Amino acid sequence: MTVYGNFPGSRPRRLRTTPAMRRMVAETRLDPANLILPAFVREGITTPVAISAMPGVQQHTLDTLRKAAVDAVSAGVSGIMLFGVPADEKKDARGTAGTDPDGILQVGLRAVREEVGDDLVVMSDLCLDEYTDHGHCGVLTADGRVDNDATLERYAEMAQVQADAGAHVVGPSGMMDGQVGVVRDALDQTGHEDVSILAYTVKYSSAFYGPFREAVGSSLKGDRKTYQQDPANARESLRELALDLDEGADMVMVKPAGPYLDILAKVADSVDVPVAAYQISGEYAMIEAAAEKGWIDRDAAIMESLTGIRRAGAQMILTYWATEVAERLRRS
Repeated sequence: MTVYGNFPGSRPRRLRTTPAMRRMVAETRLDPANLILPAFVREGITTPVAISAMPGVQQHTLDTLRKAAVDAVSAGVSGIMLFGVPADEKKDARGTAGTDPDGILQVGLRAVREEVGDDLVVMSDLCLDEYTDHGHCGVLTADGRVDNDATLERYAEMAQVQADAGAHVVGPSGMMDGQVGVVRDALDQTGHEDVSILAYTVKYSSAFYGPFREAVGSSLKGDRKTYQQDPANARESLRELALDLDEGADMVMVKPAGPYLDILAKVADSVDVPVAAYQISGEYAMIEAAAEKGWIDRDAAIMESLTGIRRAGAQMILTYWATEVAERLRRS
């Protein structure tokens, strides 16, 4: 072989030679503390119900929800985000089960707090879509449009009952204009000044939500394009970010995660509050389905997808693999 002076003068491969070397120089690290487990608790069931589009994920009973919370704590996961799945007959146009102190989400919140106390950050989804018979995230007008301001009144009620039930953090996810400010006022006026708000600041209208609708038993007809963001838009997300911060958001989120890493990076570069990203049901389902077919290495794909989200700027990642990955990280 002919050698031309010091060519190549720089050899980046020297820092990739062994697993120990790659681990030592890694720029991005995943830790169990970065992870939050989304979990579904369903009313009226005595055994867990598998979600067909999300292998390994289930609608919990109160007992299995308690166990999932304990397992998350043991693995070092930081938080759990709860979603309630009410009985179909309890759904109505205003989503009243969502503000019933004895509604399934509030019962689930109390159960988890009783089980793990403050060892896990207990978060609650603050939205009406699981509880309305039309499946939208808010109250409808007579002609079928989502009424932004009437919905905010319902969100204020939800914030209070969720905080009363023990939520450390509420996550207003409906993408109503002004939702963070209204929720903050409602919490402060009812003695819940210490309850944090994780704002679903950037929530796109996405095709990847499909499996989630099975998970929560959604009654949605139509779509949510008049309130969730258009996937074509980027600058709009920074406007939403500025509004949420001005209204008092303690933390902000980008959802979905994987298809919107560019947006996640913009948000992370723009703020001095914690940034979360939600690796949603469709992202989960794609990896599980491809792995089941033998097309990809499941474990490697999971870790690569989460590392990419972390690298883009997320300090917290909501993922259905939270407990599994946290356990793996603790063993490594």
